[in-house]
Amino acid sequence: MKQFMDQDFLLSTDSAKSLYHTYAKNMPIVDYHCHINPQEIFEDRKFDNITQVWLGGDHYKWRQMRSNGVDEKYITGDASDREKFQKWAETLSKLIGNPLYHWSHLELQRYFGYTGYLNGDTAEEVWNLCNEKLHEASMSARNIIKQSNVTLICTTDDPADSLEWHQKIAADTSFDVKVLPAWRPDKAMNVEKPDFASYIGKLSEVSGMEIKDFSSLKAALKNRMEFFKNQGCSVSDHALEYVMYVPADDAELEAIFAKGLAGKAIFKEEELKFKTAFMLFVAKEYNRMGWVMQLHYGCKRDNNAMMFEKLGADTGFDCINNYAPSAQMADFLNALSATNEIPKTILYSLNPNDNASIGTILGCFQSEYPGKIQQGSAWWFNDHKVGMTEQMTSLANLGCLGNFIGMLTDSRSFLSYTRHEYFRRILCELIGGWVDNGEYPDDQKALKEIIEGISYNNAIKYFNF
Repeated sequence: MKQFMDQDFLLSTDSAKSLYHTYAKNMPIVDYHCHINPQEIFEDRKFDNITQVWLGGDHYKWRQMRSNGVDEKYITGDASDREKFQKWAETLSKLIGNPLYHWSHLELQRYFGYTGYLNGDTAEEVWNLCNEKLHEASMSARNIIKQSNVTLICTTDDPADSLEWHQKIAADTSFDVKVLPAWRPDKAMNVEKPDFASYIGKLSEVSGMEIKDFSSLKAALKNRMEFFKNQGCSVSDHALEYVMYVPADDAELEAIFAKGLAGKAIFKEEELKFKTAFMLFVAKEYNRMGWVMQLHYGCKRDNNAMMFEKLGADTGFDCINNYAPSAQMADFLNALSATNEIPKTILYSLNPNDNASIGTILGCFQSEYPGKIQQGSAWWFNDHKVGMTEQMTSLANLGCLGNFIGMLTDSRSFLSYTRHEYFRRILCELIGGWVDNGEYPDDQKALKEIIEGISYNNAIKYFNF
């Protein structure tokens, strides 16, 4: 029997162990997509207790506590932090096979030096140990980032954002980790939302340009893109129901925008036409500026209407959506290809059944840059051992795994960098298995390049950081 989560955790072959410990383990981290608050980085936030770090916004954990019958009082309610931690500890011991079990214990090992296991009985011991450690200077937000060997972070930022905190971080010479904004214009695209008109008013004010039609919206967005570019931004991100392609003429688009601005109901066909035009416009701008376009799709959000009304978005009530017509995604890329205006693009589907379709579509539009069109790392409900293994295996089968840009945290937590370790162990287990099975030669020069590339180097080159 192997020891619980020892140095060879998830590594079962000699080659896997060697690849991880020799090449992957000590590579730096570039976190090119996350939801960390840049203000907390600038202010070097310190945490009073482990509940603030672990449960203050982590809807992954909230979902599991609800699955364990925990009352909402102990999840998002007014229970004390100690009570909430106890309920999480009692839930965690039941999560056999769940990545949260591994992530939580990796964080306990790497940041707090705790090599036991957390459950209801050990909760008091772990609570005290973690809280004592959190009071040390080494556990401030900036120092967590530094000790995690992170060199660069991309946050997620709205076009109307002032980027005040990014500017302050950039001006602070005492902190040498780059913290760059990433452009996330969903609110400017979601013409069907009831708050669309109020958002357009805000964007108009920030850009200093009156937005009265779709044409002026595009002008305002270009204005804000230049502002973001001047702050070091080179990455965009979009949350889509799916990558649609329903083209329309200018007159139709202006009529749809006018309806949205007036607060009138938008029909589904109108929504798809507007979003298609919006995405074609921004994609061409990204190509012009040399930005990377990330497309996250396949999520059905806010499914529990009662709880959404009570708690709002991003509180643990989203699920996989299995409707994503791959033909439309191919048509969208084809429309950009027709004028040679496809930017570097990363495709993430929340539905693992889309792995093969993504793998074949991206192969149709590769061009002058190695791995220009990427399949993104297994995302959200898929960032576990099975999901990561399946995603990388599919990419290897249908594409070029050696050009893969690897892992990101997609997290709001400063302790989530251990997810890169988790990913790298799974990567080395997969490739090491192929080597030990005679499916790839024991060519250490090539293996070093592949492992170090997927761990860090490929992303640095791809984003041109």
